[in-house]
Amino acid sequence: MNNQQNIHYKDLLPIGSVVKLKDVEKFVLIFGRFQIQASSQRIYDYVGVPYPEGNITSDYNVFFNRNMIQSVEHFGMKSIVEDKMRKKIEKEIQKAREEKTQQ
Repeated sequence: MNNQQNIHYKDLLPIGSVVKLKDVEKFVLIFGRFQIQASSQRIYDYVGVPYPEGNITSDYNVFFNRNMIQSVEHFGMKSIVEDKMRKKIEKEIQKAREEKTQQ
């Protein structure tokens, strides 16, 4: 089933969302937001795993930003708690990126 939606992915998606990334063949299941990749120390909006395989090893983790999302195939759970967390994370991402550009 394809729930592809043509929307701008300005807001962070909930954990559990499944997305299609530009130039990536497999779908990706989001399991983390505001991630710092250990090897590069780069800040990413999301970390995910291949779908439907799930977590294989950390070598298969996919780090990506919202501008790389082509479509959302499934939205994760939305709730009041999720909305509060998303707003908090958005502020933390913005602050971290501002600090990084000032270095």
